[in-house]
Amino acid sequence: MKDRPALTRERILEAAVAVADRGGLSAVSMRNVGREAGVEAMSLYHHVRSKGDLLDALADWIFAGVAVPGRHDPWREAMEARAGSLRGVLTAHPWALTLVEARRSPGPTLLADHEAVLACLRTSGLSVPLAAHAFAAIDSYVYGFALTEQNLPMEEGERTDEFVEEIGVPLEQYPFLAEYLAVMVVGQDFAFADEFGYGLALILDQLELQHARETGTH
Repeated sequence: MKDRPALTRERILEAAVAVADRGGLSAVSMRNVGREAGVEAMSLYHHVRSKGDLLDALADWIFAGVAVPGRHDPWREAMEARAGSLRGVLTAHPWALTLVEARRSPGPTLLADHEAVLACLRTSGLSVPLAAHAFAAIDSYVYGFALTEQNLPMEEGERTDEFVEEIGVPLEQYPFLAEYLAVMVVGQDFAFADEFGYGLALILDQLELQHARETGTH
């Protein structure tokens, strides 16, 4: 029988992620994480101080999978790449939405991500206020879009046409909703996920315009 790998903080974190992926954040307890790691819960305390410490580590882990902008990268392309990367992490780990930005003890990976975003924006010439507005607007959009995606009532693989027919909205009472469905959804192979890029571009377009006004190039 092979010896079990030594228990480390990293191994505990991997076990916590596995527990959260299966059962959500509410399933993350020291007992469940210990069981996932193949040890008694008490053994975890040699590597994590408390459940709160474990949740802090999970929040930090989320940002390990997010693309970090380079200080001298073109800001628009860098923000677009990071937004798509962040959305991918939130989609792969739905529990992350309730944890990200919620901890009072941010870890080094989260802080490095935030520093990199601001460094890219500021090095590109955005003022401190505009960089702050950009950071808030982009992340709020990504989090909100990911949350909406996770809570859509459509089943995986379900066709949009079938879903529209099933919900049975009395379209004669809602002519503009009927118009929207007829033009954008029914028979159009519509996917809500495809809206992400369009909405992000709207935000980036406005930020680009504000940046041009700040620098007198507009």
